[in-house]
Amino acid sequence: MTDWELGKVRLGTDGPVVGRQGFGAMAINTGYYGPTDEAAARATLEQALAVGITLFDTADAYGDGANEQFLAPFLAAHHDEVVIATKFGLADHARGIVNDPASIRAAADASLRRLGVDHIDLYYMHRRDVKVPIEETVATMAELVQAGKVRYLGLSEVTADELRAAYAVHPIAAVQSEWSLFSRDIETQVAPAAAELGTALVPYSPLGRGVLTGAVPSADHLESDDVRRSMPRFSEGNDTANHDLLVPLRAIAAARGATLAQIALAWLHAQERVFGLPVVPIPGTRSSARVVENARGALITLTDEELAQLEPIADSVAGNRYADMRFTSAGRE
Repeated sequence: MTDWELGKVRLGTDGPVVGRQGFGAMAINTGYYGPTDEAAARATLEQALAVGITLFDTADAYGDGANEQFLAPFLAAHHDEVVIATKFGLADHARGIVNDPASIRAAADASLRRLGVDHIDLYYMHRRDVKVPIEETVATMAELVQAGKVRYLGLSEVTADELRAAYAVHPIAAVQSEWSLFSRDIETQVAPAAAELGTALVPYSPLGRGVLTGAVPSADHLESDDVRRSMPRFSEGNDTANHDLLVPLRAIAAARGATLAQIALAWLHAQERVFGLPVVPIPGTRSSARVVENARGALITLTDEELAQLEPIADSVAGNRYADMRFTSAGRE
């Protein structure tokens, strides 16, 4: 328990009610961002729930299902208190993105087994296979809702047109895309479309994969097998250039007595009033202390002057967020 409240928001017009900030579980046990400790990771999940975080996000692709399995004991104890979101569509290196109906049904059943639950609260299409009409994909997802295996539907990294086409088949509670002070491409078309339809936005990597916390001044600070080393923003030169962009963030954080992460997350929460829709960031961490720190970022209301100081940052970011942008909304718009 805390002496402050995170607050709650509804995903979509009739979707689940969740805490104003969620939890991205991808790296908590998979080693993607460095070594993990099981006891600390499980304590972090409990701490997240204690501060009012109720949306927990995973995917069948994270650790080839290991991330879902890791969450199973937590869900066994708390599924009536939390909303579990998982995803399908990133099958493996051989098959790539898979959206065909048979694969979706099989993926949902496999996720249910690994998670140890009888239904998935929020089921996302992780990435879109452009060879499969999105209407067909969402129709299959809707069948899972009708069968009681899934409660609500979400999409990840879709364009505005794809979102509208999907919504015509079945309501979409949430769109998950990368969104942060460093990554703002969804603001042009996707965010307005989501607001128009009443769909919430769930930003992943809201802290720029650690750069916006100030903890990654260069790629030299990453483990040799850290997945970020393959991303253009962490390549030689781009890493230090992007770290240098944090000057206005540092100034606001110092004036507020806050951390860089809290100001970066407060900026995202401010986008709720800019775009007129729910915004539920899902920062990930392996630290109980960090999960409290991040959640308190939702309590900070930035002024118009502070928002203006942060506005130019994205225009100067060096490198794309992925080496291959075809699988993002920005790569198809």
